[in-house]
Amino acid sequence: MAKPLCFVLMPFGKKPDIGGLLIDFDAVYKGVIKPAVEAVGLDPLRADEEQGGGIIHKPMFERLVLCPYAVADLTTANANVFYELGVRHAVRPASTVLLYAGASRMPFDVEPLRALPYKIEATGMPAEPEKAKEVLINRLREAVNAPDAKDSPLYQLLEDYPKVQHEKTDVFQKQAEQSKQRKQQLAIARRTKRKDAVKAVEEALGPIRDEDAAVVIDLFLAYRDVRAWDEMVSLVGKMSKPLANTVLVQEQLGLGLNRAAGEAREQGKIQKAEELSSQAEEVLKALIDARAPSSETCGILGRVYKDRWEAAAGSGDEATASGYLDLAIDTYRQGFESDWRDAYPGVNAVTLMTVCEEPDADRDRLLPVIRYTVERRIAKGEPDYWDWATLLELAVLEGDEKTARRALGKALPIVRARWEPETTLRNLRLIREARQKRGSVPTWASAIERELEKKAQTSGA
Repeated sequence: MAKPLCFVLMPFGKKPDIGGLLIDFDAVYKGVIKPAVEAVGLDPLRADEEQGGGIIHKPMFERLVLCPYAVADLTTANANVFYELGVRHAVRPASTVLLYAGASRMPFDVEPLRALPYKIEATGMPAEPEKAKEVLINRLREAVNAPDAKDSPLYQLLEDYPKVQHEKTDVFQKQAEQSKQRKQQLAIARRTKRKDAVKAVEEALGPIRDEDAAVVIDLFLAYRDVRAWDEMVSLVGKMSKPLANTVLVQEQLGLGLNRAAGEAREQGKIQKAEELSSQAEEVLKALIDARAPSSETCGILGRVYKDRWEAAAGSGDEATASGYLDLAIDTYRQGFESDWRDAYPGVNAVTLMTVCEEPDADRDRLLPVIRYTVERRIAKGEPDYWDWATLLELAVLEGDEKTARRALGKALPIVRARWEPETTLRNLRLIREARQKRGSVPTWASAIERELEKKAQTSGA
């Protein structure tokens, strides 16, 4: 009796990931995917294994439509694989299993989908192939045992798909126009830099879980920009589950929880602060466990540990403070190493290394790497506040007054919210305080702090 077919969508041969690592996808197929598919009683079929002649697209479409099961490797965001996955999701409501090399970051449109991460060695070969194979076997068994469990976002999110009624077109056009108006209202509310203005827009909306996702995300980030941390956290509970579970929302939820913890500490609500900080850590560590480390997630988690370090140091608990400082440095460094193109976690790592009683020997080796990273981002055009602020912080660390003043001049006009210069100012003060213990601080560095403080005071929320 013939086994059910499982079509495998993936790159062939050796292809580079976003960091330039050359991944051997044939080794991934032979060492992980193929044996996992066979272990659950399915017959794996990869497109390059087709032996027939003629128009190659015909058998490809047949496999996508007719194979009861499919596995798609989304590593490198390969255009062919994504096109094939779109076709598969359009015609098959279930039984499509996704995986990706965990060092990569999934594109936004597929981030909400349930994808299994696996690890790649520096050689480009799959790391821990037996472990990756077992995880894939379990997920394939779920698909085999629950063939009607929808995994296509089209079938999950669009009511009555694929039999969408024509009269829904008018409803859609009306909703699109309403979404445009709401985004304009949010843009105006953001410019006021007031919590109540953003809250008024939310109150004018219908149920959040039924709103256009783009409007909800705009509202979510507007609350962040006006430092409405409690409202930001509360909004996640009102979102539809697929939207709430996206990486973007979960990362920013972690940020919001941690900033709310900071406000609670300032108000003397220590127990509440610890609870909120623990929730932030739990959210961010769950993301890392599920999707592997990323520069953004590690950057936010590093801030959680950094805040705990400062709180413990402020209360005189030096042993606990030392532990959290090490955790913060390790987490920031892990974030930078997961994506060398993102300088934010890198500059935070070297800043905290400077603070240490015995500065880490890696600091001086990392500084030129991070500087190169941010200079390349700036050179590519339209740098934002954080690009210039990072260059400013690096220049202060390196004692480069000319670059520091230039970066300050570029950063100040494009400040969007008060918490941006406040964050930079906080780091520069940490550097100054550490250097004061070891010697003098240049007067120009203190002048830059004063400029940032003035900007923070005049930037509203």
